Amino acid sequence: MPAGHGLRSRTRDLFAGDFRKKGYIPLSTYLKTYRTGQYVDVKVNGAVHKGMPHKFYHGWTGRVWNVTKRAIGVEINKQVGNRIIRKRIHVRVEHVQPSRCEEELKARKVRNDEMKAAAKARGEVISTKRQPEGPQPGFMVEGASLETVTPIPYDVVNDLKGGY
Repeated sequence: MPAGHGLRSRTRDLFAGDFRKKGYIPLSTYLKTYRTGQYVDVKVNGAVHKGMPHKFYHGWTGRVWNVTKRAIGVEINKQVGNRIIRKRIHVRVEHVQPSRCEEELKARKVRNDEMKAAAKARGEVISTKRQPEGPQPGFMVEGASLETVTPIPYDVVNDLKGGY
């Protein structure tokens, strides 16, 4: 049972570096450009103590609302009781990374535009809405033969002797 209730309690594995990813921080971490409105993932780097967010925010995705010299202002929705509060925190760049949450959405938008342009050239109207995958079509089983299985009668006397 953990005893402490400090700021970094129960973070031994949470803030630890990944396997074979310990050591120096790559220069690309500091050279990334962050813009207001961009989605970022808060991922704490345990080696950098300055500008470290609280353990609650580790693994959360938020939007950039402020960019300073060394830190990024991130806006995160936090559920407290029955309400959701918009929290604004400043986190150093070592503890954030660009999120990939919009990649699939943007790729799908480009794909839909291409499909609409191709359909317009053919002179037809198509729907680009995602449809749920329906049930698989039915089929008949060929070459199956029926086999009748009957149980072996239970014999108490032979069972007590040690089986058949």
